[in-house]
Amino acid sequence: MSEAVATGFPSADGGTLKEWLQLLKPRVISLVVFTGAAGLAVAPVWPNYVIGAISILCICIGAGAAGAINMWYDRDIDAIMTRTSKRPIPHGSIDPERALTYGVVLSVLSVLVLWLATNTLAAGILAFSIFFYAVIYTMWLKRSTPQNIVIGGAAGAFPPMIGWAAATGSLSTLPIVMFAIVFLWTPPHFWSLSLYACKDYTRAGIPMLPVVRGARHTRWQIVIYTVILMAVSLVPGFMHLCGPFYTVSAAALGLGFMGFALRVLFDRQDKAGVSLTKDRPARMAFRYSLAYLFFLFAALLVDRVLLG
Repeated sequence: MSEAVATGFPSADGGTLKEWLQLLKPRVISLVVFTGAAGLAVAPVWPNYVIGAISILCICIGAGAAGAINMWYDRDIDAIMTRTSKRPIPHGSIDPERALTYGVVLSVLSVLVLWLATNTLAAGILAFSIFFYAVIYTMWLKRSTPQNIVIGGAAGAFPPMIGWAAATGSLSTLPIVMFAIVFLWTPPHFWSLSLYACKDYTRAGIPMLPVVRGARHTRWQIVIYTVILMAVSLVPGFMHLCGPFYTVSAAALGLGFMGFALRVLFDRQDKAGVSLTKDRPARMAFRYSLAYLFFLFAALLVDRVLLG
C-alpha cells in the first residue's frame, strides 16, 4: 500500500498531507508555539480567547512557513545528510517550487492575519523572525560561518516577544529576557546535536563549530554558554519580575543543564576531542535541553499566572 493511500490524503500537487505537514517542521514549531504562548500568557493583560488563539496559530503557521522555506533552500544538503535525506523534497515526494510557494504564501498569511487580529508590532516581529530564519540564517549564516547557530538562534527566540506584543501592543523587560534565554539556549542545544552528527555536517559542507574548530573547542563552548544561560535565566527573579517559584526552578534546571554540559566536557575523548563513547553524553545533553526550556517556561507560567 502506498503512503498516499495509507494516510488517506493524497495531494494533487504531489505528496501526502502528512508530507506537506512535515515541511512545517512540526517538532520544531511545537516548542516555538509553547514559548510564544508563554509570552502571551505572562503579559499583564490578555486578549480575549479568540484573539489569543489566533495569535498562537499565526506564530505556529509563521514558524512552519519559515521551516518550509528552509527545506526548499537546503534540499541539496538535506539529500546528503543521513538524518534529513528522507524529508519530502530530497525524497522526491514534493516539488521544490511548490514547497517554496507553500512557505511564502503561509508566511504572508500568518503575518497579515496577526496584523488584522492584533497590532502592527506583533505582526512586524513575526515578519522579521520569518525573514531572519529563512533568509539571514538559512541562506547566509548556515553555510558561511561556524557562528551560524549563535547568531541564527535569534530566529527562534522571537516568539515570546510576539506573544507579549500581541497581548499588549508593546514590549517590556520580561519578554526581552525571555528572548535572551531562548537565544542563549540555542547554541548549547544545537552544538550538543552537532557533536554526534558531525560526520553529517562534514559531508554536507556545513561549517558547524565541531567541523571548523573541533570537538574539544565545541565542548568548552557548550559549558560557557550554559553558564551564561543559567545566569540570564535568573534575571527575572533578581529584577522582581517573577516570584520565588520560578527562581528556584530556574536554578535547579540550570544546575541540571550544567551537569549535562560537564558530562559532555569530560566525556572520554581522543587527543582531538572526539568522543570514544559515540557522544552519548552529548545525546543526553541535547535531550535534556529540550526538557529544560519547556520546564523553565512552564515554571514562569506557573509563577506569573497561577501564583502571581
